Amino acid sequence: MDNLFGEFLGTAILIIFGCGVVANVCLKGSKGENSGWIVITAGWGFAVMLGVFTSTSLGAPQGDLNPAVTLAKTMNGVYTPAQAGATMVAQVLGAIVGAIVVYLAYLPHWEATEDKASKLGVFSTIPAIRSYASNFLCEAIGTFILILMIFAMFHANNGKFPAGVGPYLVGILIWALGLSLGGPTGYAINPARDLGPRIAHAILPIAGKGNSDWAYSWVPVLGPIVGGIAAYIFAKMVGIL
Repeated sequence: MDNLFGEFLGTAILIIFGCGVVANVCLKGSKGENSGWIVITAGWGFAVMLGVFTSTSLGAPQGDLNPAVTLAKTMNGVYTPAQAGATMVAQVLGAIVGAIVVYLAYLPHWEATEDKASKLGVFSTIPAIRSYASNFLCEAIGTFILILMIFAMFHANNGKFPAGVGPYLVGILIWALGLSLGGPTGYAINPARDLGPRIAHAILPIAGKGNSDWAYSWVPVLGPIVGGIAAYIFAKMVGIL
């Protein structure tokens, strides 16, 4: 259980930078208002990179920050079920804390922003076209690609990377996923990334907020879980693992 604080704080850093860039783009009066999707996808890529560096520096060598990644690694023997469960809880708690920090950083902008969806979108994903089956499929595909590419990048055939290079590679992967597959759902591809901030949205006294869209909340949780399981199975079948 030595990894728990690293996973907690690493996930908090992930959300501070990730939800923070969405707030910068979407909230009224921000210096980055309306700067667009390229900024958001770049910000999330950097967020993952910085979160992984934080996590590993604090004794969490896997630096998952993502329950779907943790589950796939558990299936591959990296964690025991108890370790995996505790790690996932730490990730969700870290995501809640990170979202609270973003709320505080942008405190005057919540009241200035009239659109309720923009406020919710800072915290959690909202599909571009709501279709639960299609949205679920998109999240599963995105997470499948995420985890398959992680397994592929760090395969022995690609050689041993110098220390410290891995987080940069994963950050680029996240950036690429956002650019290519992020449009339909906002690419949660991480149950903690969506659930933790959605809980924060529900409990925080955000001026003029709407509901937290719990009807959709299962999609960015279960879609990534299914995608992660499928990625592990496929990676085993084709010999990446």
